[in-house]
Amino acid sequence: ASAFPFEETPDQARAIEAVLEDMASDRPMDRVVCGDVGFGKTEVAMRAAFVAAQSGRQVAVLVPTTLLAQQHYQNFCDRFADWPVRIDVLSRFRSKKQQDQIIADFAAGTLDILIGTHKILQGEVQPKRLGLVIIDEEHRFGVRQKEKLKALRSEVDLLTLTATPIPRTLNMSLSGLRDLSIIATPPVQRLTIKTFISEWNRGTIREACLREIKRGGQVYFLHNEVETIEKVARELRELVPEASVEIGHGQMRERELEQVMLDFYHRRFNVLLCTTIIESGIDVPTANTILINRADRLGLAQLHQLRGRVGRSHHRAYAYLIVPPRRAMTDDAIKRIEAIESLEDLGAGFTLATHDLEIRGAGELLGDEQSGQIQEIGFTLYTELLERAVEALKAGRQPELEQPLNHGPEVDLHVPALIPDDYLPDVHTRLTLYKRIASAADSEQLRELQVEMIDRFGLLPDAVKQLFAVTGLKLRAIPLGIRKIDVGEASGRLIFGPDPNVDPAAVIQLIQSQPQHYSLDGAERIRFRFDMQAPEQRFAVVDDLLQRLRPGGGQGTIAP
Repeated sequence: ASAFPFEETPDQARAIEAVLEDMASDRPMDRVVCGDVGFGKTEVAMRAAFVAAQSGRQVAVLVPTTLLAQQHYQNFCDRFADWPVRIDVLSRFRSKKQQDQIIADFAAGTLDILIGTHKILQGEVQPKRLGLVIIDEEHRFGVRQKEKLKALRSEVDLLTLTATPIPRTLNMSLSGLRDLSIIATPPVQRLTIKTFISEWNRGTIREACLREIKRGGQVYFLHNEVETIEKVARELRELVPEASVEIGHGQMRERELEQVMLDFYHRRFNVLLCTTIIESGIDVPTANTILINRADRLGLAQLHQLRGRVGRSHHRAYAYLIVPPRRAMTDDAIKRIEAIESLEDLGAGFTLATHDLEIRGAGELLGDEQSGQIQEIGFTLYTELLERAVEALKAGRQPELEQPLNHGPEVDLHVPALIPDDYLPDVHTRLTLYKRIASAADSEQLRELQVEMIDRFGLLPDAVKQLFAVTGLKLRAIPLGIRKIDVGEASGRLIFGPDPNVDPAAVIQLIQSQPQHYSLDGAERIRFRFDMQAPEQRFAVVDDLLQRLRPGGGQGTIAP
């Protein structure tokens, strides 16, 4: 920890603590660390790898690209230089002979940490005492690849690092099947990345490149078609003659590509025209402008990762997403572009992943699909069923699949019960509060929420007071087994569920003593008639009726 050249952010410290606790526990760790690009996830991985290596266990670090493998190898070697830890990297930059030697060392147990691309997943890699698997950029791997790695040893600790979790992973984490740590606090002096969406415009492209070059920075220009990349290079050189432009893509020879990347890193040229190979590429702190051509063809996680290639220092960074006219884009592409444009805050990766979950669907828990719509039952119902099953299994019970889901009673008093946007303009905060109000377990929690809202946003408007009152009635109606309460200005009805918990004597006594106000309508409905023009009167009448129906509830407060 003392060798870490920065100060840990609070979230980073919490994530490190959680990972180390997981590793010390008896059950194998399965933790997802979701932190935005450049927020210090690698440091969490390094600490975990160090602890594993020091306790005599081997570590496999799986990364999606050769470039990232090289960068991690360099970082790990620099950090562990003073410790007796043997580290090596398995990638296509190594000769066949070197690769065979590395695999043999890992199998013999003389190699502590092996960093590599999917080559690690090949059958010949057989570690002697594997204790920890770290998957970086988790969204770049398939389900089978990840499961294969876990199968190397059933007791292995698994640490997954991602900026934008795949819908399936995020869904498993939110459902409690995997542990989740979120690193949302940006490093000190980090600025947000300004994001612009525009159609192809030569003036904008020239201005963006020149602004960066004039302040001594470098530019990524992303064009994801190898066939036409030379043509774009000619166009760029003609458009910005002040820039020196080089090309980097995955079909180049390894050494050639490595050289281009190193030259860019050492600032020997200032515009890198490349494909998405840089998505998981090396950190270049001086590169602070990225232009992405045909951004509509890229996925949400890809766009977020690519945008995160810039803005890795204290300079303001810019991202330009170049798209065709709106009519030429698919609906999903428009949603993705709008999501990435609206979320340029630091630490937006997790929020983007939840958007991705909505756009693409959650995939299968036990199957191989990482995304896909749960059209048949809808997402909310799916998560609720999953939540119930997880809770039952944690308590050691079989999930009761036949039992209907209980959403609580429906309460409709025909009064505005909401949080107005002129009281609280921020949509995200409003949605969070709606969820917290709906999830309140008792009237005490509701009271605390009211106090908190008054403290944060000022006195409650009538609509918010009514929202709390409706939720309060709902909480009181749940134990009575009431399914629905519907009240208008002159009358209302109360509908019981299949298994009501009310005092039958109280119902009979109520109807006999006040027939002008109360009557039975079939076996499961009570109708009532009062003058209830004002919202307060409706709340009072329903509150009184619930009080009377409660077993041992006694007399209500409203006079006949």
